[in-house]
Amino acid sequence: MKNFPIAVVIEKARLENRWASEKWEAIGVIPAFDAAVDAPPRRIFADEQREHFLAGHFPLQLFRDEVDNYHLNLTSPEPRVFVMWRMEQGADGDFAKPIEVTLSYGEAARWLDSGEQCDGVPMPPEIADWLGDFVNTHYKPAVRHKVKRNDPFAGKQPR
Repeated sequence: MKNFPIAVVIEKARLENRWASEKWEAIGVIPAFDAAVDAPPRRIFADEQREHFLAGHFPLQLFRDEVDNYHLNLTSPEPRVFVMWRMEQGADGDFAKPIEVTLSYGEAARWLDSGEQCDGVPMPPEIADWLGDFVNTHYKPAVRHKVKRNDPFAGKQPR
């Protein structure tokens, strides 16, 4: 499988704060094999303090040049799916719209370095299995070279 389609769960939490009335955050992803590509976000939960929306149909894609970052993510204590999102104004008010998703630590770091909003959400087991197959096939550990440190005779010619 070349990509793994997912949908993102976005949370809007109400705040008791004088500077901000709400906080947006990606809180999860789910497999979306049957979801329509252009489906609009839809509310899936609401109470007095928060609302959850299911947004988008995003293809998680894997690239061989990012395999070191996938390996790092997969072997971390809590593997993550990274969601980049942007605030957009619509007819119903502001909305945190997911733009892109990745499994690469490196790509997520580049997003954050460029000033984008990016949240890491727990990686579902189905995605971890799919990523694990890719990493097991393509990951090659870097060759380690032994470095001699503090060798008092390094660089000296024998007499």
